[in-house]
Amino acid sequence: MSDAVINGLAGAGGGIIAQLITYPLQTVNTRQQTERDPKKEKRKLGTIGLMCQVVKHEGWERLYGGLAPSLVGTAASQGVYYYFYQIFRDKAEGIALERMKKGFGDGSVGMLSSLLVAAMSGCVNVLMTNPIWVVVTRMQTHTKVSKNSKQQELSVAPDETILAAIEPPPFGTGHAIQEVYDEGGVWGFWRGVLPTLIMVSNPSMQFMLYETMLKKLKRKRGLPKKGANEVTALEIFFLGAVAKLGATVVTYPLLVVKSRLQAKQLKTGDKRHHYEGTIDAILKMIRYEGFYGFYKGMSTKIVQSVLAAAVLFMVKEELVKGVRSLFTNGSIKTARSKPP
Repeated sequence: MSDAVINGLAGAGGGIIAQLITYPLQTVNTRQQTERDPKKEKRKLGTIGLMCQVVKHEGWERLYGGLAPSLVGTAASQGVYYYFYQIFRDKAEGIALERMKKGFGDGSVGMLSSLLVAAMSGCVNVLMTNPIWVVVTRMQTHTKVSKNSKQQELSVAPDETILAAIEPPPFGTGHAIQEVYDEGGVWGFWRGVLPTLIMVSNPSMQFMLYETMLKKLKRKRGLPKKGANEVTALEIFFLGAVAKLGATVVTYPLLVVKSRLQAKQLKTGDKRHHYEGTIDAILKMIRYEGFYGFYKGMSTKIVQSVLAAAVLFMVKEELVKGVRSLFTNGSIKTARSKPP
């Protein structure tokens, strides 16, 4: 099995585990990013407060709204990303070795090359998986009106017939897909693709920082450049966390713009609730919300993304080591079993 396939499968597995652990935080963060109601903003609910409010008015299941397509998206995204990352990385290492033979460099992949490899992998990933994340965003931001709050709005007695009439229909993956298609046709599934492509700089920075720190750690200990077998899972966890923290702080405003574009566009008289495109979204956010609008929910995102990235890196490296070890032992056993 090739390194690209091993890394692709390990990345998908690590991504799924990280997503399952941090998904409620992701749901809350998406709602914070897309909130445009000044009355709700005045309440200044923190991450825990908003999470409790969702549970109280909409139920526990809303914290996991869109989990199924999100897991599919995570597996696809991480699998595609790591597969192409390894392919591009191998090519970059080959070029570096050729340059060393000609007297240029030390044969290692530099910081700029690492950034380019991560960016190319990210662009392929975005173009292939953006439709999945549009659907996930719709499901995360869909608000289910509780029976009690609706009843209070109508000022009626708790009559079962009335409650049944006002209970909104379930909002599943199929409903989200239909809603996106009704709004923008096929191209609606690629809403927010421009800021998302620019957001490729986030994992690019993340991987550049991660690879750079890992290389320095190995060099300090005199370890081989290939693989991370002598680096512990806990060290990988912290390296992944630090790398993601740096990348998130720099690129967070783009993430907010992307979420605004992918959320349901409310066609009301209020211009703040409808965006025509990336530039329109940026200009309206500056005009109506100021630069603060670009950093809504940032603390939640830092906790969620740093934790998810740390878990992803740790699990992915452990899976890669396990699969390589399995295939190596299998090869040794096969070789021993052959007759002389």
